[in-house]
Amino acid sequence: MSNLSQPSLPNSAIQRGQTTEQQFLKFYLHPDTKAMLPIKQITEVLKISFGQIVPLPHLPAWVMGVYNWRGNILWMVDLGHLIGLDSWYQHQVNRSYHTAIVLSPHKEAQSNTTVDLHLGLVVSRVEDIEICNITEIQAAPNFSITDRLADFSQGYWLEPEGEMVLVFDGQAIAAAMPD
Repeated sequence: MSNLSQPSLPNSAIQRGQTTEQQFLKFYLHPDTKAMLPIKQITEVLKISFGQIVPLPHLPAWVMGVYNWRGNILWMVDLGHLIGLDSWYQHQVNRSYHTAIVLSPHKEAQSNTTVDLHLGLVVSRVEDIEICNITEIQAAPNFSITDRLADFSQGYWLEPEGEMVLVFDGQAIAAAMPD
């Protein structure tokens, strides 16, 4: 793994005193796949019962449907299925609800305007908030868990115990939504 490159902030950002630490929400896609998203792209975490998601025809299989969230349409996305893992429905899960992370990927860029796109990313469970030095996020290795993972990942971060955590790009996930 010595051929992996690490992203870094431009020297000008470090000289201006910008921190290289960022908060991430850590979660599980499936029981053994840890991942995280920047907190600044997340609005909230929801528990949604199965019957509250309205399926829609003629959409990719990873779009589970829509949910009425604060009077707005929240597109529900099976994040594991989007990146090429088994769909949520293929897992023997005995729960009456979904855990969804409300992703607002353009929230940080549009601080003075309303955010148009919100996605509900259905995940197995949410773990905690992690403070991560972004210079420690490593580029994805040549091998990948799935073929589609590279389209949505910034790379990975190693926890102090050495366990790999995927780092997702919320804007790339939003860009995958059908028109």
